[in-house]
Amino acid sequence: MGFDISADEQELVDAVTQISKDVLVPQAAAADANERVSDATLQTLAEVGVLGLNLPEEFGGPGVGSVAMSQMVAAVTEACASTASIITAQFLATDSILLGGTDAQRESWLPRAASGEVIGSFGLTEPGAGSNPAEMSTKATKVDGGWHLKGTKCFITNAGFADFIVVYAKTDVDAGHKGISAFIVDTAAASAGLDFNPPEKTMGLRGSPVYEFVIDAIVPDDALLGVEGEGFTTAMRVLDRGRIEVAAMSLGIGKAALDAAVDWAGERRISGKPLNRLQGIAFKLADMYTKYRSAWLLTMDAAEQRDAEVDFTRSSATAKLAASEAAAFIADEALQIHGGYGFTRDFPLERYVRDARIYRIYEGSSEIQRTIIARSLSN
Repeated sequence: MGFDISADEQELVDAVTQISKDVLVPQAAAADANERVSDATLQTLAEVGVLGLNLPEEFGGPGVGSVAMSQMVAAVTEACASTASIITAQFLATDSILLGGTDAQRESWLPRAASGEVIGSFGLTEPGAGSNPAEMSTKATKVDGGWHLKGTKCFITNAGFADFIVVYAKTDVDAGHKGISAFIVDTAAASAGLDFNPPEKTMGLRGSPVYEFVIDAIVPDDALLGVEGEGFTTAMRVLDRGRIEVAAMSLGIGKAALDAAVDWAGERRISGKPLNRLQGIAFKLADMYTKYRSAWLLTMDAAEQRDAEVDFTRSSATAKLAASEAAAFIADEALQIHGGYGFTRDFPLERYVRDARIYRIYEGSSEIQRTIIARSLSN
């Protein structure tokens, strides 16, 4: 398990890490308070290829492997989790097109997404269909020259400012998950049929808005993503990849919190001694590091399996479960080590705790990951 990356990949990892420290760290608290990462910040990352990290070179991406990509996602998250959320939501949308689209759709949308010219969104979740997307009620009905999409989506990252949304809908209501298709909705062209509610008031990742929206729009025939009835398969493949990215984001939060705790425990003195000389604190730090390192290894292993193009469903679920749970534990313990100071907004610990909480829910909750892992063990 060397998790080797090429020299070119390492150069990009180093560049993204440096930009994250120089650009993202100073604006992370403001993005949280203002509830929006700036467009200028996203464009800075787009210029070095971050918005297209998941894409091959032929579609404008840097063509890096999942191991290198995971390290960059972790670096961005360590600096600003909200920024990473916007970027990985972009990956979900473009992965949908990459994996399920036609050549023409890939050529039309992916290079522009990689460059930051367009921002995408992944419209799968609904008020009555979260953990089981097969229960979605959004419908797509064939009409002359296109499709009529009608339904409601919720908790959709980027949706309110996206240039395109990949909307999943039922084209055959009697076929279960086999009746789900996906559509690329150009938000400018379909604006009259899109109604966005104000961004949700979320606990964490406040700089990365999520929206509920209603769609009642006609889209052209070429908006159908790939083949009718293949939407569920595409979505599940996208989520397998996305879970590794959530694991990588969890690593970023975990490392930021762990480093803060180690620094604080070395500097803060009680009765003339640094906190890290107290066994109760030292053991906390040891447990935090062990969970972080275990999650790191599982995440890189899943990424390596993705790069090897083998079945990585169980590995991605395992990495996502372990890393998201580890991030929550580490962030909470880091805040505890900081005591009352950690509870204030003068320190980033309370933001880490808030931001980390969603990782155990989206892209499949921890309970869903356990279900996936358990089922795979029985097959």
